[in-house]
Amino acid sequence: MSQAANTTVAIAGGGPAGIMLGLLLARAGVDVTVLEKHSDFLRDFRGDTVHPSTLQVLDELGLAEELEKRPHRKVTSLSIARGDRPIVQADLHRLPVKYPHIAMMPQWDFLDMLADHARTYTGFRLLTDSEATGIVEEGGAVRGLRYRSRPPQGEGADAPAEGGAGDGEEHELRAVLSVAADGRDSALRDAAGMVPTELGAPMDVLWLRIPRRSGEKSGLNGALGEGAMAVAIDRGDYWQVAYVIPKGGYDAVRAEPIESLQDRLLAVLPFLGEDVRAVDDWSKVAFLNVASDRLASWYRPGLLAIGDAAHAMTPIGGVGINLAVQDAVATANLLSRQLLEAQSDADRFAKTLNPELLARVQRRRQLPTVGTQAVQQLLQRQIISRVLADDLDEGRLPLPLRAVAGTSAWSYLVARVMMVGLRPEHVHSPAVATPAARPGES
Repeated sequence: MSQAANTTVAIAGGGPAGIMLGLLLARAGVDVTVLEKHSDFLRDFRGDTVHPSTLQVLDELGLAEELEKRPHRKVTSLSIARGDRPIVQADLHRLPVKYPHIAMMPQWDFLDMLADHARTYTGFRLLTDSEATGIVEEGGAVRGLRYRSRPPQGEGADAPAEGGAGDGEEHELRAVLSVAADGRDSALRDAAGMVPTELGAPMDVLWLRIPRRSGEKSGLNGALGEGAMAVAIDRGDYWQVAYVIPKGGYDAVRAEPIESLQDRLLAVLPFLGEDVRAVDDWSKVAFLNVASDRLASWYRPGLLAIGDAAHAMTPIGGVGINLAVQDAVATANLLSRQLLEAQSDADRFAKTLNPELLARVQRRRQLPTVGTQAVQQLLQRQIISRVLADDLDEGRLPLPLRAVAGTSAWSYLVARVMMVGLRPEHVHSPAVATPAARPGES
């Protein structure tokens, strides 16, 4: 095992939580290394909904103009219906925010944008093809992490990906603080013995693309059918469709002809029309194993979990990416000053960052996490489970939802909770470091 250059903060995971935290800490003058196990961010059917709360964070970082230059689609309405009866009919322009819309942006473009900006700070380092495998423990505290650097892939490959050693060996990276931001299957969290409590989810999801014709419906449209539920998200020239199936039911669905899935889609979302036939092979369908869980404690001395590593969210409301970003903002707000002070200490790798600082992060983010998951669990119990079991009693909704479904107040409440959040974070971490000029800039 070799030892890589030390860093102040080592972050496992180059997703929204990890890249955003790395950017914010580097901006505050903290040396930070982010490890990403893949060569790039290019994975399909990931969370693509950038909500108003995240758009506000980007604005505070001076990235709103940069986002506008990148391909994305603005969604300004939410609609969920049971037949002809609306359950949620929300106009996002009513929200008291600067950006009253969802930016539908491929996650790889979103992460590329954040990483491009983060690279302008000298303290930021991104190691791709580098997968966190364990932790370094001494004196009852985590003192860094271990990672394996994947060798170059493919014929003719003669250089490692960005920043990686590319030798296939395991390396040790010392840090004042290690952060598990490596998702719901976090290897770093598991290595630290942090086991989340399963909250349960009654469904899994099939993701697919359906051609969209101009002049059709727009926005985000969900529908409850007979034993089926689906959501279609306007992506411009196509619909990104989430088709909900019972938990553990993928093998049974997959065993049927693809035409059966086409017919079910058409029944629950009839406005898709015969374009559903474009999904003519199971290779065009991606499977998401839905999970919902939460750590009782997000930290150990020297280690903090954020994003899905701390709390896996279901796809309801598309809140996962945005809660992850909010966790990162809160972490930087609460820890950047202390981390910058620790950075100047010659004995920093032998000392332990005060665990109370990490506890503050969890306390700050506990309410929005628990609250959002509670809303998701309520909707799962009262609607999704019953829809999938075809048990909505002749289309009637359960009380008290029946009394409020479709009302403007109810629709506004759903949009407010899911799009803005229960405790939206704002960037308060200092901008100590000065970005370097990008190529072509003066």
